[in-house]
Amino acid sequence: MNETNTIGWFTELLKERGIDLSSHQLQQFHLYYSMLVEWNEKMNLTGITEQAAVYEKHFYDSLTLSFFLPMKEQRSLADIGSGAGFPSIPLKICFPHLKVVIVDSLNKRIQFLNALKDELGLNDVDCVHGRAEDIARLPAHRDQYDVVTARAVARLNVLNEFCLPFTRKGGFFAAMKGSQSGDEIAEATPSFKLLKGKLKAEHKLMLPHEQSERSIIIVEKTGDTPSKFPRKAGLPLKQPII
Repeated sequence: MNETNTIGWFTELLKERGIDLSSHQLQQFHLYYSMLVEWNEKMNLTGITEQAAVYEKHFYDSLTLSFFLPMKEQRSLADIGSGAGFPSIPLKICFPHLKVVIVDSLNKRIQFLNALKDELGLNDVDCVHGRAEDIARLPAHRDQYDVVTARAVARLNVLNEFCLPFTRKGGFFAAMKGSQSGDEIAEATPSFKLLKGKLKAEHKLMLPHEQSERSIIIVEKTGDTPSKFPRKAGLPLKQPII
């Protein structure tokens, strides 16, 4: 698929969802793709580098969150374990009013993200180097964000402990995953109770060309995070709440 065709379907499918991209926003996506490929030669950011695949599996996939949460109504978003900036940077490009915080444990990725936000001219994007369990204990980040998200990071009972401490009461944590089984949601029920989360919805969709299944699990935060959570770095993965 050539560049014109890629931009064509990308623009049209988003327009159907109420996202009307300006020429400036399309240029930002073009720069994003170029930088992703350039930096990927120096560090492992993604195994996907073909343009059409990046636009579908990274850019479009990231924006599917806005199909189920009204992003124009949200003020702040925290992206936990963002990697190369997914889903937060595509969301920031399309909804520039968002105040975005990206947390990642690998400093090389943070260096890429800082260079990316400067190149794209993105304001109100703060890239934080650290483990989610440590950053979530800082008052500046704890119980603060309207939307918290993580894309393809871990099982849901682990993600709840990583992400719900960042979410404000009344806000939403959105886990963006591949094909999803009900078993993972059932497994996460004890962590919902302990971390003050309530399952709001599970949305399923297919990517437009590849037709691979995606699942977005939306959890509403019902109260402030209990003081003992998150546990110290490493424990949520080694000893998930069950």
